[in-house]
Amino acid sequence: MTLRTTAEVIDRFNRAFTEHSAAVLTDLVGDDCVMETIQPAPDGARYQGRTACLEFWQALAEDRDVRFEPEEVVVAGDRATIRWRYHFGPGPADSVRGVNLMRVRAGLIVEALGYSKTGADVLPTTVEAELDR
Repeated sequence: MTLRTTAEVIDRFNRAFTEHSAAVLTDLVGDDCVMETIQPAPDGARYQGRTACLEFWQALAEDRDVRFEPEEVVVAGDRATIRWRYHFGPGPADSVRGVNLMRVRAGLIVEALGYSKTGADVLPTTVEAELDR
C-alpha cells in the first residue's frame, strides 16, 4: 500500500461524511487513535483506539438526517485543521460551526480533537457579562 499524505487522508475523511460513505473510513484510522468530540461540554467525550473511533465516525457518516460541510481545510505537515458546519435540521439555525484539529501518522489518523461554537444563550451568566463589556 502506498503511504498517503496528510492531505489525502483528510480529503478521504471529509468525503466519508459529505457522501455518507462510512466504508471510506475503514483504512484511515490508526490503532492508537484518540478522538475528542464536541459534546458534552466542557470537554467532550473521549474515544481511544481504532475500534472506538471508527465506530463513532461510521455511525455519524451513515446518518442521513445530518449534513457535514467542510468550510476550510489547512494542512501543515502531519497536522490538519478542518473548519466545518454541521447541519442537524433544515433551517439556518439548525447547525453549528466548529473545527477539528487532526494529526496523521504513517497515512492514518491518530488524533482528532473537536471544538464547536455555542450560542451565547448557553454561556454562564458571568461569561455573558464579560462579553457585554
